[in-house]
Amino acid sequence: MCKDKPARGKGYTSGASCVTSILMNDIESKVNLDTGAFCTCVGNDYPQAILPGWKMHLLPIEGVQFSSSSNNMYPLGMLDTNPVFPHPKGSVRIKTEIVVMENCTSQHIIIGNDSLNISCIDINNHKDRYFTIGENKRQNFAFSNIPKQIPVIYFVKDTYKEEFEAN
Repeated sequence: MCKDKPARGKGYTSGASCVTSILMNDIESKVNLDTGAFCTCVGNDYPQAILPGWKMHLLPIEGVQFSSSSNNMYPLGMLDTNPVFPHPKGSVRIKTEIVVMENCTSQHIIIGNDSLNISCIDINNHKDRYFTIGENKRQNFAFSNIPKQIPVIYFVKDTYKEEFEAN
């Protein structure tokens, strides 16, 4: 067993969130790594904080129905993004598409199974909870805020091995 078992009737207290920080357009943003979510999504009021003028970048979505555990979700379109997961030993940039939902009420970007699978993000629920990205299973990312020791210019390893320049 990884943890001490809680008293009977208190099992729900052993859960923990999978919220961490990313950088999107050099702006810190919270994300929830959600293995129960079909796709990566966000509410329609959130993108303005990380991508001013986001509506001009919205790609169409047609012929797909979305639902959460409690209701239907109404997609407005999709944003093509490149979030950075910061790490003191080398940050990682992934490519992902975020579906903007008219009625999503989450306070975070939800990184769903589409992005988790494509980018090989594995969530580990050991005594020290962490997640890994890609083939490097030795570089553990914490479920926490962006560490203060990361410099303004980030070393970023692109999981798709494409070169890019910092802005």
